[in-house]
Amino acid sequence: MSSNSNIEWTEATWNPVTGCNKVSQGCKHCYAATMAKRLHAMGNKRYLNGFNVTLHYDLIDKPLKWKKPRRIFVNSMSDLFHESIPFEFIEKCFNTMVEANQHTFQILTKRSKRLKELAPYLPWPENVWMGVSVEDEQVTHRIDDLSHVPANIRFLSCEPLIGPLNNLNLTEIHWVIVGGESGPGARPMKKSWALDIRDQCINHNVAFFFKQWGGVQKHRYGRTLDDQLYDEFPKKISVISK
Repeated sequence: MSSNSNIEWTEATWNPVTGCNKVSQGCKHCYAATMAKRLHAMGNKRYLNGFNVTLHYDLIDKPLKWKKPRRIFVNSMSDLFHESIPFEFIEKCFNTMVEANQHTFQILTKRSKRLKELAPYLPWPENVWMGVSVEDEQVTHRIDDLSHVPANIRFLSCEPLIGPLNNLNLTEIHWVIVGGESGPGARPMKKSWALDIRDQCINHNVAFFFKQWGGVQKHRYGRTLDDQLYDEFPKKISVISK
């Protein structure tokens, strides 16, 4: 449940939890649900419960065994702040991230309300980046919740971008990832939406990462925006801002 990753903005994945459920339009064509169904059919022991939330206690300390520093996407196959995950389990995962300080951990959630509620009771070392998914204007409240989290780096994943995001509140944000939806049934992303977010990031001095155009066959469309590759990462911050 931990491996090298092909996701452009990370290097590895760590999945102490598998399984989730859909909470907004960004979840409509969830790649993790599709992959879990396939792995379940193959008899993978981690997916005996299909895409139901499952805790893998034996994987909590896995990053401690990786000596080479890397960027690690936490729970690419779930959501660490899912309501079914006990606080004690989340706390154990955070303790591992504190101890494994040679790595950078990238956590992404759609459950920003629970994140905001639990954040004061969790450690926030500099190597833990916290992000929320913002796929359209219906869920921009997640940004407000994230602004209350004392993470050293706070970021947005606007993927799949399925609508315009005008006037984003980027005051407390350090990094924005933009990407179109990919795979069967992929909903199109307008170029103007991506360009507008890029320009907002430039105006607020926020790192901008353009991940993909997406599409049913995403490899056909590449990763350049206006013939430019945007691979920016947030600058390290020496002091937590909140």
